Amino acid sequence: MTKSAFACLVGRPSSGKSTLLNALCGHKVSIVSPVPQTTRNKVRGIVNDRRGQLVFIDTPGFHLSERKFNLHMKDLVSSALEEVDLVLYVMDAARTIGPEEEALARLLAGLSVPLVAAINKIDVDGHQAERCRAFVAENLPAASVCQISAAAETGLGILRTRLFEAAPEGEPLYPEDFYTDQDPQFRISEIIREQAIAGTAQEVPHAIYVEIADMEFQTRSGEPAPIDLPDEKRTLWVRSFIQVERESQKGIIVGRGGEKIRSIRKAAERQLNQIFPYRVHLDLRVKVHPKWRSKDALLRRLVQ
Repeated sequence: MTKSAFACLVGRPSSGKSTLLNALCGHKVSIVSPVPQTTRNKVRGIVNDRRGQLVFIDTPGFHLSERKFNLHMKDLVSSALEEVDLVLYVMDAARTIGPEEEALARLLAGLSVPLVAAINKIDVDGHQAERCRAFVAENLPAASVCQISAAAETGLGILRTRLFEAAPEGEPLYPEDFYTDQDPQFRISEIIREQAIAGTAQEVPHAIYVEIADMEFQTRSGEPAPIDLPDEKRTLWVRSFIQVERESQKGIIVGRGGEKIRSIRKAAERQLNQIFPYRVHLDLRVKVHPKWRSKDALLRRLVQ
């Protein structure tokens, strides 16, 4: 009996969903940052084993806010929940349960699909895993519950078993060697954004988005690469822009003498060269796009 399912990951900001997705897939699928609400899109990661295939959809952290940008991300979570066969609810055992957790539980209680609750960060001193268990038992009594640490990869075998038990029968949706269906342009823009966030700490992370202007495969000598050229002999050249909202933020990203933007570029290239079978070279620049987080057309393109 083969299982196959779309599974939605939901949870509050910084609950560890992206770290868990990467651990389950065994590859870097979703960018990770200590900054809340780093995930802005429905990011797909694929797990294959002898029991079948699970296609996970990582979603932005569920956040109560009336700001336009946050409302777009909240709508994204709600739409993802309508598209899946089961839900993986990630709770942060290192944080106190609050209004966001209660609102998310009310949303999940109205679903008709199976629900698996993963109580995460049990490796953190002073965790409140038992309190989280009691919360799930009271608010989501039909949920299957397990305790995990995504960072330490503890309890993931049991979690996979619970997920496959909840999944319906079906044929695989993707070839078994796939671990994501993201296109290269999206993956490259996300890695650049991850490194820009990491390089600027708390100063500008939510004011950043990345635009890929163009990409071209080249030979080692800089000529356009023939289609049949082996991966190890070609380079993907990418021209991209980190977009910020204010001139002062541009200065932070660029750094003194361009030092910061160079370090962001090098860190992103190191990550990308581990992901892709060909080398990736970035031409990375910074632009100012005032008040971009209030522009509906752009938000619909970025948050999807």
